[in-house]
Amino acid sequence: MVKRINIALQGGGAHGAFTWGVLDRILDEEDIEIAAISGTSAGALNGAALKAGLVHNGRAGARALLDQVWSAVGALDTSGVPDWLQHWFPDPGLVSKGIEYSWPYILGDAVTRMVSPYSWGPLYRNPLEKIIRGLDFDEVCAECGPEFYVCATVVRTGKIRIFSHGQIDADAIMASACLPTLYQAVERIDPETGVMEAFWDGGYTGNPALFPFFKPTLPDDVVVVNINPILRDRVPFTPPEIQNRINEISFNASLLRELRAIEFVQRLLHSGVLQEGSMKNVRVHMISDDALMNDLSVATKVVAVPSLLAQMKAAGRRAAGDFLAEHRANIGVRQTTDLRAMFD
Repeated sequence: MVKRINIALQGGGAHGAFTWGVLDRILDEEDIEIAAISGTSAGALNGAALKAGLVHNGRAGARALLDQVWSAVGALDTSGVPDWLQHWFPDPGLVSKGIEYSWPYILGDAVTRMVSPYSWGPLYRNPLEKIIRGLDFDEVCAECGPEFYVCATVVRTGKIRIFSHGQIDADAIMASACLPTLYQAVERIDPETGVMEAFWDGGYTGNPALFPFFKPTLPDDVVVVNINPILRDRVPFTPPEIQNRINEISFNASLLRELRAIEFVQRLLHSGVLQEGSMKNVRVHMISDDALMNDLSVATKVVAVPSLLAQMKAAGRRAAGDFLAEHRANIGVRQTTDLRAMFD
C-alpha cells in the first residue's frame, strides 16, 4: 500500500544539505509517495531539484539532480579553511569553530554589518544564481509530480507570499533564499497583486509554510524536515553564539506559530467543539538531528564547506532511516510529533 505524504523543507543555508540526505533516503522507499512539497530558502532549492528530478527521470532523476545541485553549492566554499585541514576536523563542531574564527569569515561578517549589498555596484552577484538558473523550470512547474510551493517575504508589507505552479521561476527561488544582509532584494511581479514588489527570504514569514497542505485533495500527513534546532539547553554567551541563537529563533518562529495553530485545531476536533471533517486534521511528523545542529552555527549556514556538506547529507540519511524504522507504520494512521508537549 502506497503511503502519501506532504513534505515541508525548512531553510537554513548550507545546513540544507541535511535535507538533501533526508530526501535521498526517502526516495529509496518505493511505497512512499511525496504528494506535495513546501520549501523555503535552501528548502525551496531542495524542493525544486526534487520536483524537477522526479519529473525528468523518477526517483533516480531526483537523486541525481539533488547530488548535482549540492556539488555545485560545495564548489562555492569560501571558508578560508584549506581542504586538507577540513579533513583533520571530523567533528562538525570543530569545523564550525574553525570557520567562525577564520579571517575570511570574520572579515566577511564585519563587512555585511557595515556595507549594504547595494554598495557593490557591478561587483555584486548572488553566487547561487547560476545554480538556480541551471534548473529546468518547465519540469519544476510541471502539472505531473508533486505539487510544489515556495515561500518568500514581501519587503514592503512584511507579508508571506506563496509561489506555486507556473509562478515558480528562478527569481522566486532566489527571493525565497534572499538574506537581506548578503543579497539585494529580488524584484518581480507579485503573483497575488500583479504589482512589482521586492522580496526577501521566506524564513521570516514561513519556514516552511504549512498551510498550502490544508487542501482537501492532499494527504493529512505532513513530514517537517527541521534544520533549525528548536531547543538549546545552554544559554549563549559569546557574540557568535548569541547571533546564532537569534538566527535560529527568528527562523523557527513562523513554523512554531503554524504548529501551534494545528495543535489548537486538533484539540477542538478531539473535544467535539468542531465537527470531524469541518477542518483539516493534520498529522505532523518531524525529521531532525538536533544534536548535530547544536554543534553547528550560523557560520556553517553561510559557508558551504564540502566535507561538512557530506557529513550533513549522511546525517540526514540516518535521521530519515531512523524515522522510517520507528514510524513508517504510523504514516496515514497517527501523528508522531507530540505538539501538546511542545507547547505546554
